[in-house]
Amino acid sequence: MSTIHEVATLTSKGQITLPKSIRQALGVDTGGKIAFDLRDGEVVVTRDDARHEDPAIGAFLDLLARDIEAGRNIRDLPENLARTMLEHSGRHVSLNDDFDEDVEI
Repeated sequence: MSTIHEVATLTSKGQITLPKSIRQALGVDTGGKIAFDLRDGEVVVTRDDARHEDPAIGAFLDLLARDIEAGRNIRDLPENLARTMLEHSGRHVSLNDDFDEDVEI
């Protein structure tokens, strides 16, 4: 995952212009919704439609994101799970789709 570092200036009204590279990375344009989450002194910006409605799944995805950002090795996961996660990272996934492979729970 590549890193983008941008700086924005806060106006007297508390507004910023979201830098173009960040807008492109998030896939948002005029009228798009973004969400701000404060986590341990850091602000995490996401597309609002990228947030999951189920708090348990959202918390699990947040945990995975923190592990990846911390450099934990996803090779410790079962190979088919790691491969599927990499294939779907950054993509919309419909929970109603059928699975292509057997799934063990």
